[in-house]
Amino acid sequence: MKDINNHKGLNSIWTESLARNLHPDSNALVDHLKIVHQEYTGFTEMCASSCRDKNGRNSYEWLAELVPNDKSLCVLDLACGSGPLLKILFDRNKNLNLKGIDMCPEELALAKTRLVNSGTSLFESKAQNLSVIHDNSIDIVLCHWALTLMDPIAPVLDEVKRVLTSQGRFAALVDGPMNAAPGYKEVHDLIYSYVQEEIPNYGEIDLGDPRVRGSESLNSLVHKAFPKSNITIETNVVSMEGPVTQIAEIAAGFFYAAFVLKPEKKKLMIKSLSNLLAIFKESTDAERQGRFSMPISRLLVVGDIK
Repeated sequence: MKDINNHKGLNSIWTESLARNLHPDSNALVDHLKIVHQEYTGFTEMCASSCRDKNGRNSYEWLAELVPNDKSLCVLDLACGSGPLLKILFDRNKNLNLKGIDMCPEELALAKTRLVNSGTSLFESKAQNLSVIHDNSIDIVLCHWALTLMDPIAPVLDEVKRVLTSQGRFAALVDGPMNAAPGYKEVHDLIYSYVQEEIPNYGEIDLGDPRVRGSESLNSLVHKAFPKSNITIETNVVSMEGPVTQIAEIAAGFFYAAFVLKPEKKKLMIKSLSNLLAIFKESTDAERQGRFSMPISRLLVVGDIK
């Protein structure tokens, strides 16, 4: 796993388009995401595994709870990344037929290493094209924090519907409402303020389809694809505490925006973020502890999939 803070500032067709006041297309988005995951393979896992809810669960474990531990089901992890969710599922139930799809070969290489001898099938593909998966062959599709990055999103939902059985289920972990976690909006706004000094349009135009980032718009979007299904969106909060600079660096890793900052600008942002996240402001940097809380939501689509 690579150091998420050891970089020169990420450049891509997507960021260059924004810098020229252009609206990046879906190909530019794919290019940008592939560069991020090539340079910082495994960073999503490192960040997400650090935060836990009041019951001690990280976001992977919260999503995995929707898969029964006592049944032989076929489960697809959509945008599986380095495979932490698949590993949790395998460790809980060896009878599951597990499949993972991701468009980044570097992430899949990590997943393959950790899932050796698990029988998991891994495929390299974009979420808009799941042609390697047969119709009506999957009992549960899971997607951990990737739905917010996908555009166009409608073909993704159509493909999920196609591969699911008629009584299957689809569950995704997405961003929660900003105001659900104390101080989260301030963290978001601070990081984006630094990025917007370099790329003013960043934020007005963000990664993925903006409808996925709001509960009402997400519900409406998913209802169009699954008009007969029961759709619920549940919100949770995950947090972490520790040495404040370390907490600030991990927290920044949750934001794709932070990867575009050049080293000197990144250092200034981390210092400001450390001040914001410090629990006791008067302590020295070496002693200060920090706390970061983040809202997450779990989308669940069940019943009458077809």
